[in-house]
Amino acid sequence: MAEVKFEHLLATGAHFGHVTRKWNPNFKPHILLEKNGIHIINLDSTIEGINKACVFIKKIVGKNGEILFVGTKKQAQEIIQQEADRCGMFYIVERWLGGTLTNFSTIKKSIKRLKMLEKEGSKLYENLTKKETQMLNRERVKLADQHRGIKDMRRLPNALIVVDAQYEDTAIREAKRLDIPVIAIVDSNTDPNKVDVAIPANDDSIRAIQLIVGSLADAINEVKGIDSDKDNNNSEILSEKTPTKKSEKDSKVKAEILTQVIEEKTVETKPKKTTKNTKEKVKTSPVAKKPKEKAVKETINEKGSNKPDSEAK
Repeated sequence: MAEVKFEHLLATGAHFGHVTRKWNPNFKPHILLEKNGIHIINLDSTIEGINKACVFIKKIVGKNGEILFVGTKKQAQEIIQQEADRCGMFYIVERWLGGTLTNFSTIKKSIKRLKMLEKEGSKLYENLTKKETQMLNRERVKLADQHRGIKDMRRLPNALIVVDAQYEDTAIREAKRLDIPVIAIVDSNTDPNKVDVAIPANDDSIRAIQLIVGSLADAINEVKGIDSDKDNNNSEILSEKTPTKKSEKDSKVKAEILTQVIEEKTVETKPKKTTKNTKEKVKTSPVAKKPKEKAVKETINEKGSNKPDSEAK
C-alpha cells in the first residue's frame, strides 16, 4: 500500500473547498486559509483523516467485517464501483433507497425476487403472454440496477465509506440509527461531526476521490492478503512528481505552496480581453493625429494670407 502524501493530494486538487459563503462553521479546524473567495482545506488534516480511516478499516476487516461503499453522485459512481469490486466489498452507486439499512428485511425480499427473475427456466415465466413476460423483464432490469452492488449482501454492513457526506445525508442518518460507523469524504460545506471518521477534501474532484477511495481499498486488500498493485488506478497519481521539496514540512511553507499554485492557475485561466475601445484608441492615437493637425494649420495660414489688407489690420 503506497502512502498518500501532501504532494499527491495537491496534484489532484483535494485542497479546494467551496465558496466561503457556503461553508459550515464546524469545518473551521480543517480550513487553512481563504483565497479568491474559496476556502483552502488543510491537507495535513486530510492525510491524518486517511490514515485514521485506514487503521479503522483494517480493524473491521480483520474481524471478518463487511464494508459498504456509497457514492451516488456522478463524479463518484464509476470509481466506487471499480474500487469496491477490486477489494471484494459491496457498493451502492444508484439512488439510495430509503430504508436500505433500517428496513433491510424488505430489501432482502426484493433481492430474493430479483434472483427468482434471473433464474433460467423459472416457473414465473410459464404460461404467460408476451405482454406479461415483457413486464417481468422490465421489473428484472429495474431491480438489477437498484441492487447490483448489494445482491450478495446477507446482513447489515459493519461500516460505511461515503463520498460527499452532504449528498448522502439519508444513508448517514440510517447508519447512525443502527450504530454503524461511517467514514466519509467531507467538504467545507458539511459538518464533519456528523460522521465517525471525517476525511476533509474536495468531494467534487474525480482524481481526489480516486486517490482517497483507492487508498482505502488498498487497506482492505492489505488485510486480506491481496496484491493491491494489480489493477490499481492510483499508480498514475502516486507516480506523479511535483516541484515541492521533501524538507518542506512546515504548515507555513505548505500554505505558501498552496497560494503559489492557486495564483498560477488563476493567471492561466484569465483570458486576454480585447474590446472595441482599445482598437479605437489605437486608431485615434496622438501620433496619428499630428499630420492632420499640421494640414489644418497650413490651410488656416493660407486662408489668412489671402485676406484683404483692411481685414487683416
